[in-house]
Amino acid sequence: MLRWTRWCFEHRRSVLAFWLVAAVATLVLSRSYGSRYNESVSLPGTDSQAAVDLLTRNFPSASGEADQVVVEALGGAHVSSPSVRGPVTAALARVAAVPGVASVAGPYGPRGAAQVARDGTVAFATVTWDKVAADVTRDDAVRLIDAAKSADGPHVHVSLGGRAITTEQSAGPGLSVVVGAVAALVILLIVFGGALFASLMPLLTAVVALVIGTSSISLLSHALDTPSVSRDLAVLIGLGVGVDYGLFITSRHRSAVKAGRSYAESVEEAVNTSGRTVLFAGITVCIALLGQFALGVNFLYGVSAASALTVALTMATALTFLPAMLGFLGPRVLSRRERAALAAEGPDPGEAGGPWLRWASFVEARRVLIAVAALVVVVVIALPVFSLRLGSSGANTDPPSSTTHQAYTALARGFGLGFNAPFQLVSDVASPAQRAAFADFRKAAARTPGVAKVTPAVLSPNHRVALAVLYPTTGPGAKATVSLVSTLRGQLVPAAEARSGLKIHVGGATPANIDFSRVLSDKLPLFIAVVVVLAFLLLVAVFHSVLIPLVAAVMNLLSVGAALGALNAVFTWGWAQSALNINGTGPVDAFIPVLLFSVLFGLSMDYEVFLVGRIQEEWHARRGGTAGRARDTSGEAGGRARSVRDNHRAVTLGQAKSGRIIAAAAGIMILVFGSFLIGDQRVLQEFGFGLAFAVLADALVIRGLLVPALMHLIGPVDWAMPRWLRRIVPDFSIEAASGADRH
Repeated sequence: MLRWTRWCFEHRRSVLAFWLVAAVATLVLSRSYGSRYNESVSLPGTDSQAAVDLLTRNFPSASGEADQVVVEALGGAHVSSPSVRGPVTAALARVAAVPGVASVAGPYGPRGAAQVARDGTVAFATVTWDKVAADVTRDDAVRLIDAAKSADGPHVHVSLGGRAITTEQSAGPGLSVVVGAVAALVILLIVFGGALFASLMPLLTAVVALVIGTSSISLLSHALDTPSVSRDLAVLIGLGVGVDYGLFITSRHRSAVKAGRSYAESVEEAVNTSGRTVLFAGITVCIALLGQFALGVNFLYGVSAASALTVALTMATALTFLPAMLGFLGPRVLSRRERAALAAEGPDPGEAGGPWLRWASFVEARRVLIAVAALVVVVVIALPVFSLRLGSSGANTDPPSSTTHQAYTALARGFGLGFNAPFQLVSDVASPAQRAAFADFRKAAARTPGVAKVTPAVLSPNHRVALAVLYPTTGPGAKATVSLVSTLRGQLVPAAEARSGLKIHVGGATPANIDFSRVLSDKLPLFIAVVVVLAFLLLVAVFHSVLIPLVAAVMNLLSVGAALGALNAVFTWGWAQSALNINGTGPVDAFIPVLLFSVLFGLSMDYEVFLVGRIQEEWHARRGGTAGRARDTSGEAGGRARSVRDNHRAVTLGQAKSGRIIAAAAGIMILVFGSFLIGDQRVLQEFGFGLAFAVLADALVIRGLLVPALMHLIGPVDWAMPRWLRRIVPDFSIEAASGADRH
């Protein structure tokens, strides 16, 4: 890395030009070609996917996206009153004329009586598109909303629900990004002693990566199924890790400059130490994110690829663009006060001291108590994970001012919660006998506990497929709704199929979301195991130790457990929701734990490598350099005692020297991720809160207390490794090269 860093420093104008050209080029291309975000989810082998496939082949008009126009009569009026019926009928005619709308089934048609609530104050119309939700654009949704809302007036209020409407209503993370960036700048100014230019460098590095990353994600959507939330999640991840990566390298560079090294030598040392931390942490995040391809769920392909691309770009800019910019800064990497102190007092060797050394010494002195207490705290926080309920956020968790939330509330009031969670009962009916058998099944389903209503069956144009809609008594995220799907598929459907030879499928948006949750839940343990093993092997190569990677893997799992436990307590149980700007309770979105684990495992690795890397430097300095790796510490009693003392001293000094930067990096992460609670997009709120809380627990409790305490307790065996394993494992040490290796 030394040669590459030296080249970037010496050819900084070329490096700057390259990244600026890359940013402009990707921006121009993305503006020229636009994006093709795809919100569809394919779940091969599931019952809901079988229903979709059957309808697509035989009943295309029923397989398209279906949205709802909900009508509320105001001021004591009835939906059949002329003051309501007139404007609603005109609005539905406009809806039917919207390009892409295949049909509109309103409350005033031949079968419309079933679409009017008993008290006559609420009614709904079903709008079916001639395409699936993934192909309904934002412009399409806007035209539908404008046409339907033309009926709004003193006697009627119109609201809309459905997947296409929800997508259109979703706001980007614009304000959250600004708030997070400003908060990060404030922390950087504090950490860097008011050095403005040095504080701007990590932010500038992250911004360059995000500009290229978001533009590239738009282009990626043309080649890979990519949901629009991929871009927002990538911004959230990229901003957090990008600023942290820049902080690690810039901080090490400033320390080397204060120690009297030249600017070129300081940049080389920073990238050759902290830069290696960035490299390994970034690779770990990318491995974990791309590992989602192994889950076999197409919805996650674009999410993981977009996030991994953004992390790779932040890593690349931190290792190339940032060294070049530090070359441009020169002495301005220090504040005026720091430059004056350097000139007057001479180089600062950067010895550990102050509150961070006192904190590290406190951990050493009370290592047993701290290890036990910290472990108990993390385990208690993680306990709610055992009741974690995965699903999909419903419109009830949308902001109260949104049209989707208003539609959900009106339907629930007029018809019951289950009208927001319809099922599709689909079957091949090749003969009159099978049609009669399906009618019998429909009647049996209507008598099932938990079912509010089942509509009459409708035949496909080719008369080969029958479709009925079932409305449960409970909402889309309720446990009872999940149980009802299991009852239908596990009891009623097999019994009907055995009697008649039918092949019945239970589909629709709600069962599809339930299938999505089950698929991810079933595959999550294997995914976690693969990522943990790969990260363990990488750390073995970095530290040439077995216990340190093992402890790190366990600690990272504890961080994930704490994050998911807190996530469940807040978003499902409803703890502190008003304080955190969260609307409504419900299951945690099924893909959030997968993404959270992927990113958090890499972030935890970041702090682990930075902390243990500094501890390892101190250990080798006391054990005679890197040759101390192979030294046998099991000799005489005096040697063992010295090894124990050296280990305690190395852990204490390493923690003291890295504590300030880890705390600052964690603070930036917490504020950046926490800023996404400001918005109203629940997925980003879940992800932002989960990561912010995880970083808080990881940096404060695990890296600040538990890991150092355990390293004190384990002793010199921290650094032990069997000789046979040492011979076959590559050496990816993050220690700085010796002076002889520099030039």
